[in-house]
Amino acid sequence: MADKIKMQLQCPMPKFDFDVITLGHGSGGLLTHRLLQSGVFDIFKNDLLDQQHDGAIFEMNGKMAFSSDSYVISPIFFPGGNIGDLAINGTVNDLSMCGAKPKYLSLAFIIEEGFPMTEFWEILVSIKNAADNAGVQIVTGDTKVVEKGKGDKIYINTSGVGLINPKANIHHKNIQDGDVIIVSGNIASHGMAIMSLRQGLEFETSIVSDTANLNHTVQTLVEAFGTDIHFLRDPTRGGIASVLNEIAELTQLGFYLDQKLLPVDEQVDGACEMLGLDPLYVANEGLFLAVVKKEIADAFLALLRKDSNGTSAAVIGEVTTDHGGKVMMKSRVGGKRMVNYLTGEQLPRIC
Repeated sequence: MADKIKMQLQCPMPKFDFDVITLGHGSGGLLTHRLLQSGVFDIFKNDLLDQQHDGAIFEMNGKMAFSSDSYVISPIFFPGGNIGDLAINGTVNDLSMCGAKPKYLSLAFIIEEGFPMTEFWEILVSIKNAADNAGVQIVTGDTKVVEKGKGDKIYINTSGVGLINPKANIHHKNIQDGDVIIVSGNIASHGMAIMSLRQGLEFETSIVSDTANLNHTVQTLVEAFGTDIHFLRDPTRGGIASVLNEIAELTQLGFYLDQKLLPVDEQVDGACEMLGLDPLYVANEGLFLAVVKKEIADAFLALLRKDSNGTSAAVIGEVTTDHGGKVMMKSRVGGKRMVNYLTGEQLPRIC
C-alpha cells in the first residue's frame, strides 16, 4: 500500500510590499493583485489556476463527490501542523470518505488586518505540501481582509471535487447486522494537541496532531474490498461518539463498542483523564471509521496496518440489532453504558 508522500516543499518567502496584511490587500485593487502575483499564484501554479479566473473549467467523466468545509482553529499553529495543511487534508478526507479520488480544490482566505506576512507564507507552504502529498490541484479561490479585531487572525475555506471509485458504494444504508467497526488509528490526538497549547491549560506533552491525507489509503482499501466496505467517515468534531450516534440514528441499528479495544496513545489518554475529557468525543483529523462486512474484517485490518496511516488500526466493535438507534459500550471492568451525543461544546475552535 502506498505510504504518505514525505516530500516537503522548501520555498523561500518572496518580497512583499508590507510586513503584515492590510485592508488594502482585500480591496481587489493593486495590493490584492501584488499579493496574489508575488506569492499565491506562483506557489500553487498549474494550468487551471494560471487562467486567474473567478472559477475553473475542467472535465470530469464519471460519478463525482463534492465537499466544502471551513477552518477556524485556534491556535492556528499547533504540534504536527497548522490551519493550512488542516484545511487541505480535511476536504481531501471528506471526499475520500465518499469513496472518491480527490482531484480539484478551491481555496479561500478571510484574513484579519495586521496578520504577519511571514505566518501567511508559512501557511501557504503548508498548503502546497499538503496538496502535493494528496495529489490534488488548487484551481480557484478568493481572499478577503477584515478589520483588526473583527476576525481571529485567519480563517480558511476549501471546497473540492473528486471522482468516485467505480468499486465503491459507501452509504449508511449498506450497514448490516454483524458488520464490524474499525478505526484506522489512535483516537483523540488532534484535539489534545490543540488543548496542550490553550491559554491557561498548557501542560508538558509531546502530543502531536494526527492531521494527514487519507485518500491514498482509502483508495487502496476500496480497490481491494470494494462494496464490502459499507461505510466510511472521518470523526472530526465530536469524535467517534458523534459519528456513531449519527449513523445509529440513521440506520436504527445498534452499535456496540468495547472500551478495551479503543486505540489511544498513552499520553493522550493521560491528558484526557487530567482534563476530565472522554477520548470518544475528542476531534481527530487523520483517521477514519470503517464499517465493513464481517467476512473481510481481518483482511481489511491486516492491509490497513501495512499503511503508514493505519499502523495502530483496530477493531473496536460491531453492529447489532439490539438497542436499535443507540451506541453502547462495554467498559474496561465489564459493565455497559450508553454513549450519547456530545452535549454542548467540549473543545471550542478545534478545527
